[in-house]
Amino acid sequence: MEWKVEYSPSYSILKVFLNPRESVTAEAGAYVLHKGDIDIKTHTGGGLFKALARAVLAGETLFVNTFIARSNAELWFAPGVPGDILYVPLKGESLIIQDTSYLAHHGDVDLGVAWRGFRGLLAEGSLVWFKASGYGGVWVNSYGAMEKIDLRPGERMTIDNFHFVAMDSSVSWKVRKFGGIKSFIFGGEGVVIEVKGPGRVFVQTRTIPPLAGILRKFIRK
Repeated sequence: MEWKVEYSPSYSILKVFLNPRESVTAEAGAYVLHKGDIDIKTHTGGGLFKALARAVLAGETLFVNTFIARSNAELWFAPGVPGDILYVPLKGESLIIQDTSYLAHHGDVDLGVAWRGFRGLLAEGSLVWFKASGYGGVWVNSYGAMEKIDLRPGERMTIDNFHFVAMDSSVSWKVRKFGGIKSFIFGGEGVVIEVKGPGRVFVQTRTIPPLAGILRKFIRK
């Protein structure tokens, strides 16, 4: 298998090149086109219970699509928002992913959910993130450009909830409100995530809520 990301970081597209019998799995709706002969298998990506948890708790679709090459094949995938795409290899560990940032994966990877705690109710109305575990690799996407930050053991960082993309499962975290009550209500930040290393954390340079607020000004009720 070979792959490349083009038009990064603003309007990235993922192109995957498969040999016969190789496969790649992507979120429903990410498919753009393919060349060559392929079979498509639609499934839950990690068991029915985990799929139901993704659908009910994270507000995501129940199914993913696996594309299996019957000949040399080329597939294109694109995220739902303009931004970057980054590949994260997995060697038996897990990656915690914001629910809108999972794009695709390959290998023996299981898709589940990561409990975010009751404070997660304040964060985009969701209690969970995705968890990708196993051997292979995952492509994650961002709104805007994406930055990887390597945290040393014990090193701490606070991230705006909407700028979070993904992190290694070795990173510990908790969700809390930003500052005091006045800052939480009027400061424009709301909920933040406190993380502690070791591990990698991926953040995005743009967030959806400000864009949605601008668009609302131009949408007729």
